[in-house]
Amino acid sequence: MKINYNGLWKVLIDQNMNKKELMDKVGLSPATVAKMSKVGEFNDIITKVLSTAIVPFLPFFIFDNFSKMAFTGSGFAVLSIFWKIFLCVIALHLVYISILFIINGVYTKKNPITLMKNQVKGYLTAVGTQSSVATIPVNLECVKQNSVTKGIRDFVIPLGATVHMPGSMITITACTFTILVMYGMDHSYLLMLKYMAILGIAMVAAPDAPGGAVMSALPFLPVVGIPSEGELASLLITLYLTQDSFGTAANISGDTAISVGIDKILKEIL
Repeated sequence: MKINYNGLWKVLIDQNMNKKELMDKVGLSPATVAKMSKVGEFNDIITKVLSTAIVPFLPFFIFDNFSKMAFTGSGFAVLSIFWKIFLCVIALHLVYISILFIINGVYTKKNPITLMKNQVKGYLTAVGTQSSVATIPVNLECVKQNSVTKGIRDFVIPLGATVHMPGSMITITACTFTILVMYGMDHSYLLMLKYMAILGIAMVAAPDAPGGAVMSALPFLPVVGIPSEGELASLLITLYLTQDSFGTAANISGDTAISVGIDKILKEIL
């Protein structure tokens, strides 16, 4: 699905607002608005490259990594830790989503449980597609059930699908931390905070395709002492890809929760 913000620009015209006023009232940065204006072409190019030249080979990549671990005898050691971090990551996703729905539900005086129930279809769709953009149509229906106005949901959901990736952040950070602990490397809080701050910026530019987030994070692995190329980076990619679908589901669920709060904010402003 190709993303555009024509609906948003029409709303601005109807409200006699310009982009600068939108940035001031909503708190968007100039870089984000610029990306919204150009989002189509560059995103299409990156997604096309990933979908045709990288994604089809990812299963072979994962198989190769597990084969190497089995050959070297480290496979069982890695897997014995992996299932634990896998459960922790899923739990962190659910906690994050729940907190967002509770905060926005309380703020808008809507039942957080009802908001979360409305999101189940979008969550399961994202688990199946592994793509935030591919889930946009279903997610828009979920947001509609939450009584979010059309102009707001047509703005927040497509934008969130391209720049709001908390699920991917949680997964990459957790997997990186696990590798650092497994191999006795430095994993201090200050180092991880620095790493997360850098990832937060990198995720804004991550392409929407399976594995796009972890590929965007590779150049920043040296920050925590992991080479961008090598066995540890390959292990990180493998760990990430095996649960990428749940990270995508957390990403789009967060978009839905935020849209409920933004809807009320803009109604009060306008």
